[in-house]
This record gives sequence, structure tokens and C-alpha cells, in this order.
Amino acid sequence: MSQATDTAYQEAEDSVLEVLVIDDEPAHAEVVASSLERIGAQSVVVHSQKEAIEKINERFFDVVVTDLMLEQNDGGLQILKVVKQRTPETEVIVMTAYSGIETAVEAMRQGAFNYLQKPLDVKQLRTIVEKAGQSAKLRRINRQLKERLDEKFGFDGVIGNSPAMLKVIERLKRIAPTDATVLILGDTGTGKELFAQALHQNSPRKNKPFVALNCAALSENILESELFGHVKGAFTDASSDRVGKFEYAAGGTLFLDEVGDMPMQTQIKLLRVLENGEITRVGSNNTIKVNVRLISATNRNLEDSVENGSFRRDLYHRLKVVTLRLPSLKERNSDIPVLLDHFLKNFTKKYNKKIKGITPNARRKLFSYSWPGNVRQLKNIAESMVVVDFDELLDVDDLPDEILEAFPSSAISDNKVASSTESNESSGSQVFSTKGSPSDILNISSNLTSLVGHSLDDLERRFIQETLHVTGGNREEAAKLLGIGERTLYRRLKEINPDEK
Repeated sequence: MSQATDTAYQEAEDSVLEVLVIDDEPAHAEVVASSLERIGAQSVVVHSQKEAIEKINERFFDVVVTDLMLEQNDGGLQILKVVKQRTPETEVIVMTAYSGIETAVEAMRQGAFNYLQKPLDVKQLRTIVEKAGQSAKLRRINRQLKERLDEKFGFDGVIGNSPAMLKVIERLKRIAPTDATVLILGDTGTGKELFAQALHQNSPRKNKPFVALNCAALSENILESELFGHVKGAFTDASSDRVGKFEYAAGGTLFLDEVGDMPMQTQIKLLRVLENGEITRVGSNNTIKVNVRLISATNRNLEDSVENGSFRRDLYHRLKVVTLRLPSLKERNSDIPVLLDHFLKNFTKKYNKKIKGITPNARRKLFSYSWPGNVRQLKNIAESMVVVDFDELLDVDDLPDEILEAFPSSAISDNKVASSTESNESSGSQVFSTKGSPSDILNISSNLTSLVGHSLDDLERRFIQETLHVTGGNREEAAKLLGIGERTLYRRLKEINPDEK
């Protein structure tokens, strides 16, 4: 058995078993729940198919134990289908009277873990539920591990070779093996959670859970319950004990996104956890030791928040043991080609579409755009282009309005602009097409008069240099933008600068 598998077994054994018990006979349901408490399981009991589906949609259960002939029909089979659709890792055990054996066998065919005959053997019930719980937890752990498979540079999803990105990746490599608390700073859409996952996946904790929580998306009371858990009766609707994210991430990494939006009272409680390594569930007086690496992220300026009193100074210094600042997309625009190609490849596969390529004109607009939404926006636009395309070639007509509206000067027909300057590589008289401009400096469609007085060779030189600047020196992408071959670009560079290598 591998070390990773052995670790997974230990994790499955250490965590609390969450069970949903469904039976339209209340007394029998309570007996099942009580018997499972003896093995440390936390059970939620419901008595109808409707209640069961509501609970399944509300939260995750490791195991569902359901009466097969629920409400005088095969409602148990319907619940099995819902569970397998929503949370495939959850194991389902069906209970049936002797007369329902055929239906029980059908349930097994549809994915049930096992079936139990009524009247139940309590010892057998506990044994099967324990095995089902272990199976469910290991399935979930395996899924999480597969989702975090290493990609380029050994960091899941970290794509790019611009100087700004290489600097970040180098810092990631230094931070990942440690247990240091990390604060990730960056604008919205720069991929803060992705980098947090990369830190986790390349750390000694990678075989333990990675748990993420957005602090801005929840009210103060719900946020505290999500972080620290609660005990039964702590507040309205607290019908059972609940494990919080700190406990659920035991031995692994907890990622708190938008930590700058955390309420002051929750900040105080989080500070205590960082100082003492202990949590207290909402409504309880008992402390619980936790072993979690904390990574937090924000797009706010926390120093300003500290100064205006909305964020605790002591917590700020606890969170920023190590700081990682992510560059915006406009700071790493030479990564746009590889990111764009990566997203287009994924979405053509997802939507089962055939895309032959993307035109230089469309690429130019994508390069020149300011990208206020960063990588997330680029990803969404790539998906949009693939979805709306109908001719297998991505062009300006496939760009969303937010891109087109940023270039009002491009209204002049590209064909008209290019008619006298279209490239003619076969004759060697012209090496690029002026279908639009990769920068504001050479915006031909809106500033033709500024070019008067310059030789064609001078304009060509400036255009090539500016295109290389826009692409961060990426010759392959510059050639695509210019509408020429890479060899032709290399030849022209040699003519411009004989010392060019």
C-alpha cells in the first residue's frame, strides 16, 4: 500500500461520519440513528422522500441509509438516483423487508453500496455503515487528489512564462514546502484560489484536504458556523452538531478568500485560532485542537483597512507571515497567447466544437484590451467565442461587445485599410498586413496623417518592434499578429538589426 493511500485511510478513520437516515416509520428511524451513534456517527433523521431530497440538496452526507419501500412505493430508488447525481461519492444503503429482495437487487445494480433486511441486525448495520463511510471518504479524497494533479511547472493550472509569472512561480516553489501562513494579494480574477491550491498541492499536506471558503459571501453568524462548526441547539435550525471548515481540513490547508471582508468579531476568533491552534464550536464551551495551514487572500489594501479600523492590526501581521502578490493580466500580457490557447482548447473539447484557429485581427484586439477582469475575464471570453462561433474560425464577429466597444476607432473596414498594404510574402515586397494595430502608437485607422513623412521601411520597423513589445518578445505570437510566417519575421529582424540572434 502506498504512503498516500495509507494516509487517506487514516484520514477517513479520523473524520466524523455524516449519515442521513430515511424511514417513514419514525420509531424505527430513531433506533437506526441511535445505534449508529455508538460508532461515532452523526445522524440526521427524516421521514419522507421530500424531506430527504431537501436535506441532500442542503448538505453533504457520507452515507444515506434509506427504507426502500418509502411511503408505500419505491421511493428509496428515487432517493438513490438523486444522491448519485448530486454527490457520487456518497454511499447509499437500502433497508428492505423480505418481500422487497428483488427491488433491493435492482438498487444494487443502480449503485447502492449494500442492502439490509428488516428486522435489522444492529451489529451488521454498524459494520456495513462503517465500511460505506470509509468508502465514501476515500472516494472524495481520491477525487480531490485527481483534481489537483500537477500541470506546467508542477503547479496545477499555473500557466505562463512571462517574467512576472516566473517570479511568482519561483516564490511559490520556496513557500510551498513550508507550513508558513500565506497572504495572497491581487486584483479580482487573477487566480488567487488557483495559486492557493498550487501551494497546497506542492506541500507535505497535499494528501490531506484543501478546503476553500469565501468570507464575503456569508453573514457573520453563518461564517462563524462554517469556520468553527456548531453544536445542536446553538441557534435556530441547528438540529445536529456540525463540523466546521477548520475541523474538516484537518491536517490539510484552509483557504480563506476575501479575508478583508471578514466581520470584526470573526476576526477576533480567527486570531485566537492562529495563536492557540484551538477552535470552539458555536454554542459550545469545549475547545478542539486543530492542525491546519492557513492561506488567505484579498483584493483589498489591508494596510488601509488597518488604518481605518476595519481590520485588526494583530491579525493582519499573523496572516502576512509570507506575502504573495499576483500580477494583473496587463502586467503579464505576453502570457495571453498561451492562456488563450489553453482556454480555447479546453472549451472546444467541452462543447465538442471544431475550431481551426483565430484570426490575427481578433488576436490583436485581445492583446490590446486592458483586461480589468484579468485571467477570469479572458477565460470567460474564450468560452463565449467558442460557444457563438459557427464557421470554425474565431474572428472579430465572435468577440463579445465588451471587447468591441473598447475599440471604436476600428470601425473603418479592415479590407479598405489593408488594400494597398496587404502582405505579399511570395514577392518579398511587403512583410505584414496593416489590418488594425497592436498598439495605440500605430493606430492607423484613426491617425493616418501622423505617418506621413516616414518611409515604408521605417514604418515596418516600428510596427514590428511595437508588436514584439506587445507580445513580450514572443516571436511566434508576433508573427501571428502581423499575419506573416515566423521565418519571414526572423529575416526582417536580421535586416533591421544584423546582430539579432
